[in-house]
Amino acid sequence: LALYFHSGEREEKCIIEDIPSDTLVVGNYKVQRWDIHKQDFLESAPGLGMFVTVTTPSAEVLLSKLYGPQGTFSFTSYLSGEHIICLQSNSTRFVAFAGSKLRIHLDIRVGEHFLDESVVQAKDKVNEVNFRLEHLIEQIHHISKEQNYEREREEKFRKTSEETNSNILWWAIVQTLILISIGIWQIKSLRDFFISKKLV
Repeated sequence: LALYFHSGEREEKCIIEDIPSDTLVVGNYKVQRWDIHKQDFLESAPGLGMFVTVTTPSAEVLLSKLYGPQGTFSFTSYLSGEHIICLQSNSTRFVAFAGSKLRIHLDIRVGEHFLDESVVQAKDKVNEVNFRLEHLIEQIHHISKEQNYEREREEKFRKTSEETNSNILWWAIVQTLILISIGIWQIKSLRDFFISKKLV
């Protein structure tokens, strides 16, 4: 996931990532500040830091740390589900004066272990193949974990659908029984009325 978004200096922006359990997540970000004179975003925002907060599906704070104007954060999920990743600048200006606009570039990689190309080039060919093979095996494990997570979600969704269908069926049966009961009661009431008026 690679994106950028605009934010006020004191504004908190959050994204939601659906992450399987026991998965490494690495995020890279860079902050740019709007320059009124140049009418453009400066390449960097020196002196401005970012608070990064990660919350688990059970509302537990997994990561809460202050970083610089650009940096890398990482965490490992222990629960599967929607994790909330929030970024907020550490601007000390009052809200009324903190009108400067920020552009935040964010790149989030889920379950990836990055190859360090300089390390790969420094090794001989046999070690390079071995290193790349280990990296490939890690990616296969991650894909397998993702598939298991999706399978669990699908099974949960199917159970919910089946329970809903079952409830609808029982409700239809109950409604039918109520209508039949009311119909029988009305017929009996009419019959009793006609008998009492000696019309039958």
